[in-house]
Amino acid sequence: MAMSPAEDQNRRLLRARDTMDRDYAQELDVPKLAAIAYMSPAHFTRTFRATFGETPHRHLQRRRIERAMALLRGSHTSVTDVARLVGFESLGTFSRTFRAVTGSSPSEFRRGADAMNVPVCFVKSWSKPSSFGEAAAVHGG
Repeated sequence: MAMSPAEDQNRRLLRARDTMDRDYAQELDVPKLAAIAYMSPAHFTRTFRATFGETPHRHLQRRRIERAMALLRGSHTSVTDVARLVGFESLGTFSRTFRAVTGSSPSEFRRGADAMNVPVCFVKSWSKPSSFGEAAAVHGG
């Protein structure tokens, strides 16, 4: 049975989003992601936002910050190395983006991230950044 055009488009968008979720530390830009989805960059950006409620760039940045939060919470890796490991070339850009998503700097987040005696899935759920600008809900403030 053949897919409808909408199903085909959704499948291609999911392929691009899965690439961002899996390869978040790689250099991924809209033209590369659009090619994965077999769309023009402009159409990809519009369709991605309409489908997932955020731009491809915002999704990728949020995914990188989620991973950075886990690294800051669970390791003694330096903030500079965390930034590099999650795909940021600039520590300044990483710090600004991290603060925009979580409401705190990476160092402040690490200091406040007390080890919780609960399953990791709960910690991830409680601390998952839902979107930019909602830092209070993310960081408990």
